[in-house]
Amino acid sequence: MIAAVKRFVNLNVIRQKALMLCALVCLVGVGRSAMAEENAITSIKASQQGANVILAVNFRQALTKEPTGFSVLNPARIALDFPGVSNATGLTTQDISLGDVRNVILAQSDGRSRLIINLKRTLTYATAIDGKALVVTIDGSGGIATPVNAVGVPVARTASAAAPVSPAAPAPAPLLNGKPALRDIDFRRGTAGEGRVVIDLPNTQVGVDVRQQGQTIVVDFAKTALPDILRRKLDVGDFGTPVRTITTMTQGDNVRMVIEPKGLWEHSAYQSDTQLVIEVKPIKEDPNKLAQGTAKGYRGDKLSLNFQNVEVRSVLQVIADFTGLNIITSDTVGGNLTLRLKDVPWDQALDIVMQAKGLDMRKNGSVIWIAPKDELLTKEKLELEQRAQIAELEPLRTESFQLNYQKAEAFKKVFGIDESGGGGSGKKNSILSARGSAVIDPRTNQLFITDTPTVLQNIRSLVQKIDIASRQVLIEARMVEANDSFSRNLGAKLGFGSHSGNRPIVEVGGQQTGTVGAAGGSSANVPGLNSSALKTVNGNSVNLPADGLNGNLAGSMALTLFNAAATKFISLELSALEADGQGKIISSPRVVTADQQKALIEQGTEIPYQNATSSGATAVEFKKANLKLEVTPQITPDGNVILTVDVTNDSPGDPTSGGLAINTKHVQTQVQVENGGTVVIGGIYTQIEKNLVNKVPLLGDIPVLGYLFKKTNRVSNKTELLIFLTPKVVIDRIAGR
Repeated sequence: MIAAVKRFVNLNVIRQKALMLCALVCLVGVGRSAMAEENAITSIKASQQGANVILAVNFRQALTKEPTGFSVLNPARIALDFPGVSNATGLTTQDISLGDVRNVILAQSDGRSRLIINLKRTLTYATAIDGKALVVTIDGSGGIATPVNAVGVPVARTASAAAPVSPAAPAPAPLLNGKPALRDIDFRRGTAGEGRVVIDLPNTQVGVDVRQQGQTIVVDFAKTALPDILRRKLDVGDFGTPVRTITTMTQGDNVRMVIEPKGLWEHSAYQSDTQLVIEVKPIKEDPNKLAQGTAKGYRGDKLSLNFQNVEVRSVLQVIADFTGLNIITSDTVGGNLTLRLKDVPWDQALDIVMQAKGLDMRKNGSVIWIAPKDELLTKEKLELEQRAQIAELEPLRTESFQLNYQKAEAFKKVFGIDESGGGGSGKKNSILSARGSAVIDPRTNQLFITDTPTVLQNIRSLVQKIDIASRQVLIEARMVEANDSFSRNLGAKLGFGSHSGNRPIVEVGGQQTGTVGAAGGSSANVPGLNSSALKTVNGNSVNLPADGLNGNLAGSMALTLFNAAATKFISLELSALEADGQGKIISSPRVVTADQQKALIEQGTEIPYQNATSSGATAVEFKKANLKLEVTPQITPDGNVILTVDVTNDSPGDPTSGGLAINTKHVQTQVQVENGGTVVIGGIYTQIEKNLVNKVPLLGDIPVLGYLFKKTNRVSNKTELLIFLTPKVVIDRIAGR
């Protein structure tokens, strides 16, 4: 009995202690709840002052200090954290649609609230506390934001305005070629294996554009210089992150950074003060997740199932416990199932169960919703119909788009606008909705679009991608026409003559060339007696002299043989001419054109000729004989250039009965060349070999002596046309000159 009483007392004591502990826990919870509810965001109001947007965030109690925040470049947004503050607005999303501000999102977690401001483009901001409100000023002009109060009056900037300020303020950014220069580029490895590229900007107002191009990340810093020590290629593959190389270079007035990751990855970028961080995270495939897409490869862990007439819900519960996924089944899923599976991947087992019962699933992250196929299709159809109804009833808005680089007329096909200028949204290829319309103003180069906010957002993204400055290419062409000519002509003149007494000198050939005096006398015209006698021998039995070349006479050597009495003589004249010439004609046209735009440069003459008309009269027309270079460049994403080239090198030729002929040399091709590289796109090689022999029959065939009775002419001409092309992407205005 005493023992029982003691046990009863002990139980009462334990119960009292438990009640006290519960009460203490409740008090702590109430205290924490009271602390969490001590301050809260009650409302958010927005207004526009010029290009700036003013957000007034109202609280139950005044803030003791300004919140910390950061900005994200892609997508453009601003985030402000409020510790110990809850959301009492009753809304998580609020549409603003003023200036460059789209909307604001309020998220609450772990005793703090985060205000996310979604922007159309990256802008600066400033904050100021005004009573129980926090005023956020977003500068729409692209300059430095100035904090203002609730009525729009500028206030003194505090240390927490715009962005957290480091204890030691950085020194003013050094100028390089009149532009602020990047301070430093660093790479770090995160705790989860992510790669972080940290760029120290010269100031907070540097325009940064981060985008993904294929399997690379491209970052452009507008109006920024790059010191020589930072112009390099970093190989960071040894850090064990997805990032392999980081290349920084100068791109005209800007600086471009190209980050090359490998494998599966995703990236994000955020800026705090003058520090820009680009984070590349690896994406690891979880083998316990279903295969994506239409692939039938099962990669889940293997399991064994042996059930006899068991409910389908129980099988799904077993698979959920095995994988750790969240599986939600519809109320219409039911029935029993008998199956025996051994060492089968769990995703294949799930697929078998769904096929056996006519089920289908929709996967969202780690949550799988399973329902009959007809139910899922019906639900999705209703959702699409609701979206279509919302689009038909959604209010229309009008927005203007200023184009800077493209012409407004180029968007006619995109908007389905006819030649009269009206909105033709009835066309199938129009990006506008059925109720949308578009007006193009060529004078101001603007687009005026009236449509739903969703369509306006799509058009805004389209304009941002299309309305960009075209890159330019400098094309240097060298056309080298090399000539190598060789000609050699050989000929001979041979004559025989005799005289007797006072008879005249007679040569073989019947030509009288001179006379002599009486026998035994002498005369100035007697051959062989003096030098002038040689000039009297003008007739030849063999007359095959060498031809001249290009207006030049052949060189000759003459010899006369006669006897002692000077009554018989032989005259021999050998003529020869040899010409060897080498020459180059170099044409070097250059032209600068925009990417994918045809450029034409030509130089030469126009040759007139007579052409008969239909009436019988003649008219003078002209035909070009000139040097023409027609090229269309295309810059590839990897920096190479694809050239579509048409080169013509015409020159006047020989006269004909119909007029002057034209010698044509034409090359047309398409090649891919690296930036700054040179390629030979074509060559025309011509070789002429010619041997001509004029001879006396029979006598010209005699060895050695036959050269006295024939004339030889040998011609060897070589002509080669080479075309060299060197494309250079213009990255500096000086290079364009």
